[in-house]
Amino acid sequence: MTNRTLRGVIAAVATIVDKSGGIDHARSLKLARFLLDNGCDGLNVLGTTGEATSFARDERMGLMSAYRDNGLPMQRLMVGTGAAAVSDAIALTRHAAGLGFAGALVLPPFYYKGVPDDGLVAYIDAIVTATADHPIPLYLYHFPAQSGLPWHVGLIRRLLDAHPARIVGLKDSSGDMAYAREAAQIADGFDVFPSTEAALLEARSGSFAGCISATANCNADLCQLAWSSGDTAASEQAVTIRNLFNGRPLVSGIKSLLAHIHGDPALAAVKPPLAEPSAADRNAIIAGYDAVRARKVA
Repeated sequence: MTNRTLRGVIAAVATIVDKSGGIDHARSLKLARFLLDNGCDGLNVLGTTGEATSFARDERMGLMSAYRDNGLPMQRLMVGTGAAAVSDAIALTRHAAGLGFAGALVLPPFYYKGVPDDGLVAYIDAIVTATADHPIPLYLYHFPAQSGLPWHVGLIRRLLDAHPARIVGLKDSSGDMAYAREAAQIADGFDVFPSTEAALLEARSGSFAGCISATANCNADLCQLAWSSGDTAASEQAVTIRNLFNGRPLVSGIKSLLAHIHGDPALAAVKPPLAEPSAADRNAIIAGYDAVRARKVA
């Protein structure tokens, strides 16, 4: 069932925005390569941290092509292809399959709330049917705080029964570890990725396939130490960096910190409707990060 090329530390990588509000391909690719060379086993591109839903379908497809055309290791990349319109989700997933992405991460269609399970099953059925000629593995994206629609455990079981060869895992951004653990027990080989690096030490036991984290944009080296060797000090430092964003805007905060880390102010730009963090939040994040980095991992 599972695609074993996607495991371990996966950053939900930021998408860099240029002065016109479009995607800065060069900077986005440079960041992706940096992360893959400095602690990340893989990348989740064009997810929530990648501001995917703020870009048009053609913009998303253009960046997807750029990853392939510029030689990034496609077996280490999953890509967000969920959309409010099922035709967009199909087009994006077909494009991902043709480019050789290792997996497609699928949000539920997020505009209408309270839809029945039958509607969500029909959405996945349509994607599976339309990509049968290039059967890319599908990962469900559980983020009910943003989408308003959960991939609840009973629904996941129903989808696995219908498409056992295609539904291979789940990214859980709910923060509910009890849910993540229950989901991980649904079927052998069903790969669950919590969205926090705090789960990495537990994941080493085989409970989870790793983590897919926004903050791995900034602490991937520490995350890798926790994942590969069970380094508790590195894990604590990685989680401390993650906690700097508690109560602060996550995506714009990540991008402001990336601008600081890489010495490139252009990395801080976000796409509307997101906005830059306040100066107080930005300064607190940067100061906290620098304080963690000043401490050596034993």
